[in-house]
Amino acid sequence: MHIDLNADLGEGCGDDAAILRYVSSANIACGWHAGDARTMRDTARAALAHGVALGAHPSFPDRAHFGRRAMQRAPAQVYQDMLDQIGALDDIVREEGGQLQHVKPHGALYNQAAGDEALAEAIARAVHDYHPGLKLVGLAGGALVRQARLQGLNAVEEVFADRAYLADGSLAPRELPGAVIVNPVQAVAQTLRLVEQGQVTSQDGRTVQLRADSVCLHGDSAHALDVARRLRARLEARGIQVCPQRAA
Repeated sequence: MHIDLNADLGEGCGDDAAILRYVSSANIACGWHAGDARTMRDTARAALAHGVALGAHPSFPDRAHFGRRAMQRAPAQVYQDMLDQIGALDDIVREEGGQLQHVKPHGALYNQAAGDEALAEAIARAVHDYHPGLKLVGLAGGALVRQARLQGLNAVEEVFADRAYLADGSLAPRELPGAVIVNPVQAVAQTLRLVEQGQVTSQDGRTVQLRADSVCLHGDSAHALDVARRLRARLEARGIQVCPQRAA
């Protein structure tokens, strides 16, 4: 067995340098919800030094709310937003001698695209038009994964170590109690079950079936480094290889 561990980095919070020792993929903020040209370069350089796969982490234009506020933005505009953000990071990555491997939308854009086929199609089409060899990361079972495959992209189905789920497989909204898992032991246990059994228990106690190609660790979480360290050790102890995304 193998699994990808990814972290959202370059957001100006958390211990990116330490987390990079434990993950296999990095989603680098493109400046619209956090970060800037300097943080993009610094994060890309550090990730390359650790042999970590590089990905773009584009968002809605919403620095005031860290990209986590829902926005109604026309799919045509989101298409252009994606091209602008991927291109900005790609230029920096190439200057550092690296190559982008994947794209993973951030925050509200990611969550809305999981349930909105038109928005998901715009994102997937932008990724394909920018470079059809890029992988597209989306919520396991969601619209973004479906649209990625319709565009002929490699779709990576993502699950979360530190987020609770609803019965339909969507993430529990952050404003709900218990939506963010702060106990590292609980986060590791949830992840192991998702990776080994493809299952998670929703907040109302139901068993939800999900495919896990990649596990997300939120780099801005206070417990991100502890979870990353524990999870990497537990996975490897169980014979599960941690490596960059493999999806088709």
